Formats: sequence, C-alpha cells, structure tokens
Amino acid sequence: MSHCEVCGQKHNIGFVATRLAGTDGVSLEAAKWADVFEKNGGNCYYFAGMLDRPEDRSYLAEKAYFRHPEIRDIYENSFGVCKRERHLTKKIYEFTEKLKDELYRFIEKFDIELLVPENSLTIPLNIPLGIAITEVISETGMPAIAHHHDFFWERKHFLTNAVWEYLNMAFPPHLPSIHHVVINSSAANQLSLRTGISSTTIPNVMDFENPPPAVDDYASDVRHSLGLEKDELLILQPTRVVKRKGIEHAIEIVHRLGQKARLIISHASGDEGYDYEERVKEYSRLLKVDTVFASGIIKEYRGYTKKGKKIYSLEDVYPHADLVTYPSNFEGFGNAFLEAIYFKKPIVVNNYSIYSFDIQPKGFEVIEIDGYVSEEAVRQVREVIENPQRRQAMVEKNYEIAKRFFSYRVLQQKLKHLVSDGIACNPQEC
Repeated sequence: MSHCEVCGQKHNIGFVATRLAGTDGVSLEAAKWADVFEKNGGNCYYFAGMLDRPEDRSYLAEKAYFRHPEIRDIYENSFGVCKRERHLTKKIYEFTEKLKDELYRFIEKFDIELLVPENSLTIPLNIPLGIAITEVISETGMPAIAHHHDFFWERKHFLTNAVWEYLNMAFPPHLPSIHHVVINSSAANQLSLRTGISSTTIPNVMDFENPPPAVDDYASDVRHSLGLEKDELLILQPTRVVKRKGIEHAIEIVHRLGQKARLIISHASGDEGYDYEERVKEYSRLLKVDTVFASGIIKEYRGYTKKGKKIYSLEDVYPHADLVTYPSNFEGFGNAFLEAIYFKKPIVVNNYSIYSFDIQPKGFEVIEIDGYVSEEAVRQVREVIENPQRRQAMVEKNYEIAKRFFSYRVLQQKLKHLVSDGIACNPQEC
C-alpha cells in the first residue's frame, strides 16, 4: 500500500461533483485521478448526487445531482432570462445551506484533508452546489484542487442569465487555498484573462504504460453482435450523438469510401435531446450508410439486456474497429482521441481548436479534416485500411508519442506537487 512520499502517511481526498457515474468525461477523468492518488498515498472518497463508486467510500447527496427536480427548477429559471424572482433567490440560498450541511458531514465522516471539485465550480448546472463548495472552502480554509473540464463562458446558453453574481463568485471562485487545474492551454489563457486566476494545465490521460489486454472470449463476438459480416469494415464513432460531434462527417467518409462498411455510434444522445439523432438518421438514409446506434449493447460495464443479449464495454469494441472517426467541432480535450491511440487504431480527426493547440503539435500521425471531408482525407482512409504495414507504423508511432505526453506518469508528476503544496505535509507534522 502506497503512502505519501513526504510524510509517510495516507491522505484522505474527497472528490465532489454533481455526478460521478457512467462514461461521461468528468467521471472517467475523476476515476483516473483517483487511481493515481491511491497509488501515491491517498484514500479517495466521493460526494455526488449520482454515484457508482465503492459504497463504503461514497456519500450520496441527492440534491447535488443536476437533474434533481428542485435543482433543475433553479437552473431553468436562472438561464435564458435576464432577471430572477425573489423566491428563486431564497430557493438558491435554501439549497446552498442544505448542501453545505451535507458537505460538512462528508468532510467529517471521512476526515477529508483535500477537496477535489470535479467541474462543479465551472459549469453551473447546480448553482447551489457551486456556492456551497465555495463557502465551505472559504469557511474552513480547506485545501482544494479544482479540476475544470470546461467553463460556462464556452457555452452560449449560459451567457443569458439572471445569476451573474453567483457565476462571478463561484464558477470558479478565487480563493487562496484552491489550486485550479484546466485540461488545455486555451482554458488556462481564458481563465487568467477573465478572472485573474492562474492555473496548472493537466491534460486528459490514459494508462499508456500498460497496454490494453488482448480480446477475451466474452468480447470475441462483438462484430457478430453488431450485425457485421466478415468482409465488412467496422467504423467506430465512440461518442454521444450531439451536434458538436460532427457525425455527418463520419457518415460522409463511410459513403465516399465506397467499401462495404458499417458506422457504429457507441453512445446515446444523453442530456441534449434527440433532434440531432434524427438528423443523423436522416443523413445516413440520404447517403445510404448503414449506421448503427449501439448504445443499447455498449455500456460502462459488461452484462446482459433483459432479453439476454450481451452488453459490451467500449473497451470491448475498440479492438474490433478498422477505423475511428472523431470529427468534433469542439472538445474540451478529446478522450476519444486518446482512446483510439491507446487501442492502436487509425483515427480521422476534425481540426478543432484544442486539438490544433495542444495535441497536433506533439507529432501524431492521423487523418485530418478541416471542417469538411476532402478527397485527400478519403484517399488517406483507404490507404490505412488497405495497407497493413502503413497502418501499423502509424499506430505504433502514435502510441509512443501519447505515452510520452499523455500517460499516467505525466499525471502523477503534476498531481504530486499540487497535493504536497496543498496539504503542506512534512515529516515533522506527521
């Protein structure tokens, strides 16, 4: 069991979020951070409104969940309007106090020494939770590492609102005991320009020191379960069905490829409605592309549906892909990009801004599009599919680059300094 290199003790670290469950980017990255903390002298505990973490280390606070009916009511009456009713202000205060009580109980129950708010101080889906975290940190002087995946000013629908004073106070707060962590350089620049807050940039990571295991018996029939024939290409779109993912580009690539292929979309529409999903279905019909919405059998964990059909994890599906498409218009970083590199798959990437700033300069060899599908991009796709030697050289090169820049080792080095600085432990005190 690992202990802190400085004081030789175990430190209790508390993650705080609206949700720590499933395969959303925040939950996945929080799990990676927790893994690194645990291996370097930390005991990790979890506070959220939805949890799938170990029960003996979890504190479920239902009002922390952004879909809680009362929290949702606050959200809907705070955004898209320019003033708020007095009763809404009272409701925000009421739920802030309730969540503060829950946070204090969480800290006391698990003897928390360091808080890690996960995106709960950046995206105001739960305004009372953000205020509660801010006030608890201010009242206790509790050290915190605030992990910011994206900011409210990056999303248009947050900019018309009646809660500017709360956004300025708590999304994010400017407090001396908080270390702010962002996942890309653009976020660091904007945070500094808008708030005067300095930050540390820690990109999303994968465990590149430990390659993925070989396909086991359970996952050996993935292609069959997805309805693919033996000579059919599996083109994987490993994302939710939301507008910014640019799935039309993936459909066009499959259409123009002119080969027997099926586009597999791994995740459902989620929080942003189903209009775009209908658009994707319609576009697939227009271009005569066989598009499979596979979220019914691709989940966080293996299992079986009510009808006895196998459920696979995304990690079960990746090894069977012939190509990964990631034509997003905007991403905070790009988990799917790293996953494709981790599973050694060729990938098509739209040149979204964070990719061009923080990922492309590292030297990855991928198939790029720049807002539209060019004939050159289609030619490159054909080449990597038809030329095994070319494909293997590409994915091996990419894996080594990612191992250098986006591995757990990089995360461990950066977190170690933040933790030791935040907790300020030393041998004399321990």
